[in-house]
Amino acid sequence: MKNWIQAARLRTLPLSLSGIVVGSFLAASQNKFNGLIFVFAVGTTIGFQVLSNFANDYGDGVKGTDNEQRIGPARALQSGAISPSQMLKGIYTTIILTLFMALALIFVSFGIENLGYSVLFFILGIASIVAAVKYTMGKNAYGYSGLGDVSVFLFFGLLSVVGSEFLYTQQWNSFAFLPACSIGFLSAAVLNLNNMRDRASDSTSNKNTLVVKIGVQAAKKYHCFLLLFSLVCALFFVQTQYQSPFQYIFLIAFLPIGKHFVTVLKNKEAKNLDLELKKLALSTFLFAILFGLGMLC
Repeated sequence: MKNWIQAARLRTLPLSLSGIVVGSFLAASQNKFNGLIFVFAVGTTIGFQVLSNFANDYGDGVKGTDNEQRIGPARALQSGAISPSQMLKGIYTTIILTLFMALALIFVSFGIENLGYSVLFFILGIASIVAAVKYTMGKNAYGYSGLGDVSVFLFFGLLSVVGSEFLYTQQWNSFAFLPACSIGFLSAAVLNLNNMRDRASDSTSNKNTLVVKIGVQAAKKYHCFLLLFSLVCALFFVQTQYQSPFQYIFLIAFLPIGKHFVTVLKNKEAKNLDLELKKLALSTFLFAILFGLGMLC
């Protein structure tokens, strides 16, 4: 059990839940919050994240990307704690459990009278599963072609925020794309940080992440872009939906984010970036909470 918990990488959950938190606060600001939808949305999101972590462990493990050169925590396959066949069973089991959770979420949100919405979100659920699995698994894993950042932005940002709000309201809110972009940019920054840390081992293993393609110095500039535009999108949302100065409370979260960026900019040792991953992920979750509270003013 301890090995499976470690393979699930629970420290990644706050980041994956940030979009659900913002989407739920958006619904709450319109008096459309539903506790049961929130519970199933959180459960589904956790399922997707754990599935992604298992799949990444398996994909990088069998390809030999996780080796003695890797700087981050040892993966389950890399250390031999879980065998490839066991991990595959874990992946299949997680897919089934997550699908059941997603179906429950869809039913609670739309019932049987909104079949079109139900089909749409079921397709989005399948797409999320495919994206989680194909990041590192298979011959054409898109994470090995530098497309991971796009996927993270779409699924952790746009789909997570805009999609979760729609589950409550059943209405598209164009302004929701602004905080969705904020979460998407911050989530992509976490991936970029991870890829900067692992650049050396990824390069030797032919895992051509965006960092491997553009180099560390360009990756630092890209990191600045992601952090800056997450702030710009949040500020623009508040300006267009302004009601109270309290809405700017989310700026508190950008204090540790700003400090984090200075650390990344000055960093010369890849191993020192591992601690920054946790800081940025938790800062993103703090941003989600504070941004949401600001909407309830």
